[in-house]
Amino acid sequence: MEKKEIETVNAHVIEDIRSIITKARSKAYQSINAALIRSNWEIGKRIVEEEQLGKQRADYGIQLIKSISQQLTSEFGSGYGVRNLAYFKQLYQYFPDWEILHTRVQNLSWSHLRCILRVTDSKARLWYIQEAAEQMWSVRTLDRNVASQYYYRLLQTNNEHKKEVENEMKTLTKGYADTPAMFIKSPMVTEFLGFSRDMSFSESELESAIITHLQKFLMEMGKGYAFVERQQHIITDTQDYYIDLVFYNYLMKCFVLIDLKTTKITHQDVGQMDMYVRMYDELKRTEGDNPTIGILLCSETSQDIARFSVLHDNKQLFASKYLTYLPTEEQLKEEIEKQKEIFMLQHRKL
Repeated sequence: MEKKEIETVNAHVIEDIRSIITKARSKAYQSINAALIRSNWEIGKRIVEEEQLGKQRADYGIQLIKSISQQLTSEFGSGYGVRNLAYFKQLYQYFPDWEILHTRVQNLSWSHLRCILRVTDSKARLWYIQEAAEQMWSVRTLDRNVASQYYYRLLQTNNEHKKEVENEMKTLTKGYADTPAMFIKSPMVTEFLGFSRDMSFSESELESAIITHLQKFLMEMGKGYAFVERQQHIITDTQDYYIDLVFYNYLMKCFVLIDLKTTKITHQDVGQMDMYVRMYDELKRTEGDNPTIGILLCSETSQDIARFSVLHDNKQLFASKYLTYLPTEEQLKEEIEKQKEIFMLQHRKL
């Protein structure tokens, strides 16, 4: 057999094997996802049943979820926090019949369902489930459509113009595809399978070294910094995020969030930090605390090194008080450069 014929045969064999692997992976994703959704539904059912036993106490349900969360997160991970347990409960309350739910969510992930559970209108909720499953919407597409009131816009549009609204949506969400890697990297999935969280998804060795150095640098500044957590897991309705460093400053009386980027800071990065700040103000800030501040850093020090993020109505407070206790841009640049030099020396090939 000549070389060209062998190459042709090899191409056919490789294509067949590629198809086998792709189909097997697809089945694996579907099986894991179906098991995860079933597990979450059953947890929700169990919580509701237990709440009904203690319904004579108004605060029983709240205390129950907190208690369950504390025990489950220590054993199974952050995917079983209070917020997610509330979603599990809501899933069962909205869909008490598993068989009906199962037939509706064949092509949907838990992330899809978490997004749909935000919809309070039962008709809209069922419509989003049906459309997302039939049209194979990605999570980002579904999230955008829910946020933009796509269901209600279609209802209010004349039949002759509905196609225009649909085409506009498809154009705007064209690049919003979900990938197998996104599914596998989901903390909810990895924790459900019993794997430990792999921080390599969010930190390179250099990033890790810089973050470690910044943590030490701020603690040694002597300006009231108390370390809270590194790589803090933040869950939104559609996605999971990790904040590189979280401090509480007892002189400023506020949380300080730090996120490091290895590339030039983009508008999307700034928007993400603004979201972190807003979430902290809503979920973590207590009476007597000042507004949260975010610091977005770029490890490429030839670029714009730092962006400070505070909500618009807190700009004056930031300028008059916070700047006294925060490191300057020059200090941050110097510390990042210092750690980069140390890192390069330590990893230089002999």
